[in-house]
Amino acid sequence: MKTGVIYFSYEGNCRLIAEQINAVVHGDILALQLEEDKPRKGLAKYVWGGRQVILNQRPALKPYTFDSTAYDLLIIGTPVWAGSPTPALDTFLEQTRITGKQVALFCCCAGSKGKVFDKLKRSLPGNTFVGEMVFINPAKQDTGALATRIRLWLEELSVQANPYTKEGSLH
Repeated sequence: MKTGVIYFSYEGNCRLIAEQINAVVHGDILALQLEEDKPRKGLAKYVWGGRQVILNQRPALKPYTFDSTAYDLLIIGTPVWAGSPTPALDTFLEQTRITGKQVALFCCCAGSKGKVFDKLKRSLPGNTFVGEMVFINPAKQDTGALATRIRLWLEELSVQANPYTKEGSLH
């Protein structure tokens, strides 16, 4: 099974998870990057990010290459901003046709996932959702425990994505 991992990461939490996922699935990884990327810290990052979500903004992304037809399973990850996926991921999903795929979703947050998975599923009609996982402050977690949690989730996804095998296949 050919797997693609797509994510946006602002502070590195989703990058950490996406890279650990990809270390297991050995797929292709796409890190979405903002065309205009100004680091923001403290309260400013929350105001900036929350404003983007509330105003339904779609920031421009740096050029990327992606062909959804090349994959059987897509694992898509986002930080949670104001209970929603990041506007950068929304930009990608509006620009990219993804249909007829098996999709797993993950998010990184400091507390609540909000409605992030419901919103992502509405943005990805015509796909089969095989799993979702919330990671709370992953950069602050024990790396061994985090790696084990990711591996167990991926094994569960593999069986969901390929129910005709007992063990599934991550590759």
